[in-house]
Amino acid sequence: MRTSLPRGEKVIFDKAVKLKVLFLCTGNSCRSQMAEGFGRVLGEGVIEAFSAGFMPAGVNPYAIRVMAEAGVDIKGQTSKSATMSMMEGMDIIITLCDNAAAFCPDTPPGIKRLHWPINDPVGTVGTDEEIMAEFRVARDEIRGKVEEFIEGLK
Repeated sequence: MRTSLPRGEKVIFDKAVKLKVLFLCTGNSCRSQMAEGFGRVLGEGVIEAFSAGFMPAGVNPYAIRVMAEAGVDIKGQTSKSATMSMMEGMDIIITLCDNAAAFCPDTPPGIKRLHWPINDPVGTVGTDEEIMAEFRVARDEIRGKVEEFIEGLK
């Protein structure tokens, strides 16, 4: 599974039409929600960001908090179920966990698929600050991946 586009390959798109990008995770509660938020803000005018999961679990409050620290408001986002019709409407699907990569059915023809294996902070046990620290690590990794991805489209 690819983590990025092959060296030198760019997605060619009509700049008047934003690429539809689906960030896919198991629970659509944390990593995919953060990626959607960063995609929406950092990819403004370039992509239209969506997120979904195979077992939607609601948006994690820690994800909302760490994204607010980064200046991105995701509290209005909702946890959604991934469907084949949703995936068929995308230009690119990016999985953010190995479970989603394994559960994701074959990508519909003509749709690029990337995989970014980001560690899940949701199971972190500890103090509030220890949990927040793990969510920040995931957030910062996701931000870096989204920035690199958006830059590769330009």
